[in-house]
Amino acid sequence: MAGWVVSECSLRPFTAVKIHHKSRPSLPSNTINAFKFKPLPCSSFKVPTLWSKGRNLGGLGLLNVSAPLKVTITSEEDKGKEESTTDGVNNGGFDPGAAPPFKLSDIKAAIPKHCWVKDPWRSMSYVVRDVVVVFGLAAVAAYFNNWFVWPLYWIAQGTMFWALFVLGHDCGHGSFSNNPALNSVAGHLLHSSILVPYHGWRISHRTHHQNHGHVENDESWHPLSEKIYKSLDNATRLLRFTLPFPMLAYPIYLWSRSPGKKGSHFHPDSDLFVPNERKDIITSTACWTAMVGLLAYLSFAMGPMPLLKLYGIPYAIFVMWLDLVTYLHHHGHDEKLPWYRGKEWSYLRGGLTTLDRDYGWINNIHHDIGTHVIHHLFPQIPHYHLIEATEAAKPVLGKYYREPKKSGPLPFYLLGLLIKSMRKDHYVSDIGDVVYYQTDPQLYGTNKSD
Repeated sequence: MAGWVVSECSLRPFTAVKIHHKSRPSLPSNTINAFKFKPLPCSSFKVPTLWSKGRNLGGLGLLNVSAPLKVTITSEEDKGKEESTTDGVNNGGFDPGAAPPFKLSDIKAAIPKHCWVKDPWRSMSYVVRDVVVVFGLAAVAAYFNNWFVWPLYWIAQGTMFWALFVLGHDCGHGSFSNNPALNSVAGHLLHSSILVPYHGWRISHRTHHQNHGHVENDESWHPLSEKIYKSLDNATRLLRFTLPFPMLAYPIYLWSRSPGKKGSHFHPDSDLFVPNERKDIITSTACWTAMVGLLAYLSFAMGPMPLLKLYGIPYAIFVMWLDLVTYLHHHGHDEKLPWYRGKEWSYLRGGLTTLDRDYGWINNIHHDIGTHVIHHLFPQIPHYHLIEATEAAKPVLGKYYREPKKSGPLPFYLLGLLIKSMRKDHYVSDIGDVVYYQTDPQLYGTNKSD
């Protein structure tokens, strides 16, 4: 079967090849005139081997195709559609939004069997280590009680609160041990101490993992659709994308979730939960309330200022850590990453949009939470095996794994990535099943998209 390519130079035959591609919304007939084709000189270029829907079209080899190299789209609406579906293709021809040529089982098979083994004694040793450090830091700060020590204490203790959260996070995933009772008790003690409702968080975080990379169904720092974004008042938009406010969002999220969603992590009848989880939510909310009561008692017993210095400010630092890490594991890459909806989403494709991050000296302190890709795909792997599991999986993942930038002793470079992402990653299109972040150039009153 022969087809024809029309170029400025001539009409040339070529062998037609059937290529399975993603379905695109059809354009109404009245939009045809919105496309203007700029004639370009004839140019032969090579189309690399393509992947579509997980099938390798390697039989194509490299095709020499004579065709115009550029299409200019003058319709603003269609320009938005084009950006939402093609922005992720990089100069090397790799499309991160395309279905990968491997399966989840291929990645799992590459990971050594011992990486799946959970050691409760080892897990508990990390808890003991962190708790000793927390109380040790508090004792040292209270002993010296001067304004040279306090700022250092706040940063160190806030980071340790974050480390406690990560261990409770492992309890929630069941990677702490194979004993559900141990996971629940340890998780409640760890999370309640830093004002996190354990079961409420555990269930919403499970929703995040089960729907990672899905525009509507994801739970943590998922993108706003264009419609929801434009429905927000200017003040809400600015607060969401102007630092440091987004890095203090977690307590608000626990009470009211994200824009476009409703429910509370504390209320048993919230949209987040099903009826048989009601008792779990009541238990966690009771533990959280008991911690608030303890803090209130300590405020009267020792005074509000000492409590603020010993607990309040470190808690705020912990919240910043949580929001920073959660956000940058799903945003801020040099190349735009896809978000999915509809038939294009799958557990594997959504998980492959997550990012690993290097935190320098902090890697060990916060239990290698930066090895995030494998954790998202296989959350049952204990944190102390994630580095080895990641190295074993890299050959399978190929370009779908994005090697993290190496950090210095302290990960100050992450602040630059955060600022850049906050300026550029504002919303995604309401149209399309594979979409990419777009920028609102008027958000700050002037164009800051560059």
